[in-house]
Amino acid sequence: MEKKWKTAITQHVGQETYIRGYRLLDLVGNLSFAQAIYLILKGELPDEKESKMMEAIFVSVIDHGIAPPSVISARAVASGGNSLNVGVASGVLAFGSAHGGALEDAMKFIQEGVKSQRSVEDIVGEYLEAKKPIPGYGHRYYKDFDPRTRRLMDLAKGLGFYGKHCEFAEAVQEEIGRQKGKKLVLNVDGSIAAVASEMGFDWRLGKGFFIIGRVPGLVAHVYEELTTEKPFSKRLDEEKETEYTGVPPRELPQEFKRI
Repeated sequence: MEKKWKTAITQHVGQETYIRGYRLLDLVGNLSFAQAIYLILKGELPDEKESKMMEAIFVSVIDHGIAPPSVISARAVASGGNSLNVGVASGVLAFGSAHGGALEDAMKFIQEGVKSQRSVEDIVGEYLEAKKPIPGYGHRYYKDFDPRTRRLMDLAKGLGFYGKHCEFAEAVQEEIGRQKGKKLVLNVDGSIAAVASEMGFDWRLGKGFFIIGRVPGLVAHVYEELTTEKPFSKRLDEEKETEYTGVPPRELPQEFKRI
């Protein structure tokens, strides 16, 4: 009879756990966390250059301040009296198209763009004409360049991961500036998308890269909230921090009153 659940990732043989065919205890102490992530996602062990690139990718997104939606959400939920895992989970749930989710969209855009062999000029023109945002470009703070992108691209060149996907990504940045008359930087999502595509990862893993890299930052923020702040400390001051934009106070019509 065919079994309901199938996986090529993990199995147990007796009391031993195997990850992608390798004994787990043989991995412990021998593989770095990034190497183990590469193995479990890709199904094979990374070489030295792949290991260094994976380490750099995850470190580049580990945290970006207290202001992003995921950190606000995580700390606010923890402030409500919830445990660390609940706070972290709420932070992960805040990842969306404008925060974290762009990495998946950017990988899809870059991989499909390269595969299509269409000109960058036509691709960018099509997006701009339709007034569709190009995933992986633009940043709230960085207007000239995203320093994380520059570092990742420099590393990719040094490690041999700067190829057609990275070239396409940077060409799109230049073409956006030419057609739009305004520079939109290739941001860290776009640069990771380009490098991960160069490494042969499927675009549907895009959000996974951001989740894996950012969760340690969320853990740190929630722990800090739980240990240094008072419960309910993230409540808004309604007089100073909010503006009411609805109708003014009014009476309930007589026909609706029952008491």
